[in-house]
Amino acid sequence: MTLLVLGAVGAMVFVLPFVGLLVRAPWSALPELLTDDIAADALRLSLISSLASTAVAAILGLPLAWVLARVEFPGRGLARGLVLLPLVLPPVVGGTALLFALGRRGLVGEPLADVTGLVLPFSTLGVIVATTFVSMPFLVITVEGALRNLDGRHEDAAETLGASPWRVLWRVTLPMIRPSIVAGLALTWARALGEFGATITFAGNLQDRTQTLPLAIFVGLESDRDAAIAMSLVMIAIALIVIMALRRRWWQEL
Repeated sequence: MTLLVLGAVGAMVFVLPFVGLLVRAPWSALPELLTDDIAADALRLSLISSLASTAVAAILGLPLAWVLARVEFPGRGLARGLVLLPLVLPPVVGGTALLFALGRRGLVGEPLADVTGLVLPFSTLGVIVATTFVSMPFLVITVEGALRNLDGRHEDAAETLGASPWRVLWRVTLPMIRPSIVAGLALTWARALGEFGATITFAGNLQDRTQTLPLAIFVGLESDRDAAIAMSLVMIAIALIVIMALRRRWWQEL
């Protein structure tokens, strides 16, 4: 009985905040609030930046996961820790690190700007960089886990039959871990869509340029609370759909 009561109280910790939001939501005005210029611009930018971040994560994260899972090299544990560090760091710390590395006066940002004229902070590209930094670890950890747990007999059999390493990768390995790749990409996209701290620290909060949906919600809490609630409901709905769709696959991989 005691465990049941404590479990119910624990559940209420998660349920009550969302119930409060649902009760306060201006349901009749939702269409108008979500088609407002600020909300529409923020949603558009969030979709563009999150999809771009997911694409970058796929291009860079899949090879990185394979290296961490299959290649033995000195310092692999440290490398894995650094890759997963954004999962536990406060996002604002990640944004600060990006600023001093890729900012206009940053370690890499300054020579990059001098040579190409490209300045990442306070730009849409900066938003993509920030969201990629905090979201790509979800893809890496999911795919790496799948590769480490993969039964290698199928790959060995393909190699024995004369398949090249690339052919084994594309025709055997990747199809066998496809569900994990899909799950990792979906989680990466959802995390990128909801990113706040690194984005506002590194890219700022400029409407139609760097103001994503979470940043618009933050501003709306001070100027238009109903709009902030409406945008929050959109983010909750998206996150809940992703979690429910991937629940079984996520827990199996972990």
